[in-house]
Amino acid sequence: MKSPKLVLPIIVISQFCCTSLWFAGNGVMEELLLFFDLKNSALGHLISAVQFGFICGTLTFAIFTIADRFSPSKVFFVSALLGALCNLGTIWEHHTLASILILRFLTGYFLAGIYPIGMKIAADHYEKGLGKSLGFLVGALVLGTAFPHLLKDITHTISWKTVLIATSSLAAMGGLLMVLLVPDGPYRNSSKRMDVSAFFKVFKNKSFRAAAFGYFGHMWELYAFWVFVPVILKAYGLLHPETTFNIPLLSFMVIGIGCLACIASGYLSLRFGEKKVAFTMLLSSCICCLLIPFAFKFLDSYLFITFLLFWGIVVIADSPLFSTLVAQNAMPNIKGTALTIVNCIGFSITIVSIQLLNEITLITNSVFVYIILALGPVLGLLALGKKN
Repeated sequence: MKSPKLVLPIIVISQFCCTSLWFAGNGVMEELLLFFDLKNSALGHLISAVQFGFICGTLTFAIFTIADRFSPSKVFFVSALLGALCNLGTIWEHHTLASILILRFLTGYFLAGIYPIGMKIAADHYEKGLGKSLGFLVGALVLGTAFPHLLKDITHTISWKTVLIATSSLAAMGGLLMVLLVPDGPYRNSSKRMDVSAFFKVFKNKSFRAAAFGYFGHMWELYAFWVFVPVILKAYGLLHPETTFNIPLLSFMVIGIGCLACIASGYLSLRFGEKKVAFTMLLSSCICCLLIPFAFKFLDSYLFITFLLFWGIVVIADSPLFSTLVAQNAMPNIKGTALTIVNCIGFSITIVSIQLLNEITLITNSVFVYIILALGPVLGLLALGKKN
């Protein structure tokens, strides 16, 4: 690939195709329950299996510094093929809950060789303007995250097997595009040997720690917000019975608007710098966490949706900028490992915040429970605000 202008679109397309294993797969989980006659409680386990698989995968990739020892495009390709096969295996008609859980876990495991590795590939190609490049990359991920909500409106016309076959085919195609058209970048510094200590070594840099802790605070809020968007919309409808929401469509819009937000924040970072824009967005989303109880009570339906759309913008707009700061402040020879480590810890945090919020909502239906989401942004802002 000679033209650097074509590299980014290919990375973005490949990333979107491959991460469809995660998001579109989750979108048909309810159909899996019906087909395999599973209990409703299995739904949470099936979705969590992908998350745990991703965490275990990123941990493995980080400990063995795979992203820095081997060609990232080849790692991406192999991970895409293996993830596609695990996803495709779900269509077998004689599965038990245990076998489906294993396949979903393995799908998540191999996604660890796709999402953070895609950012590593972008960082190897774009030293200047990396925030803008990752803005497009994370934007594709956000669109994929929103997709299952839209899928809920159309899955009655498309079988779940067709969805899994299509996503597996897309993942295989994305892996091929990456390995055939995106060579190792000019800014890649490979590591010649395995460095188990890299998992701890990266945090010795104060600037890296600030960026990483800012990202962790952001992740505490992000996925919990995304998961609870339909719950928030339903809760508003219960408080205001005169209101009727198309919850799947509105959920898609609230989450999906983050795609444009990531792209816009990438361009803003070129003028104002990644750290300043990330701080502003994290502060804005923190304020949304604190204001949501009052939005429930005082805003009419149109203003409430506007509020959620704004929150959907600021809750994700800082994500590509945190990844940029992590890449910029990591040692060049373990840049891929650093991104993978931060992803591993960040996604582990999402499980804690989602489960905590879920447990609290089982105890009380108070709209003030969502204030707990502000905890992460507050700690992230404190980490970012420290002078290095």
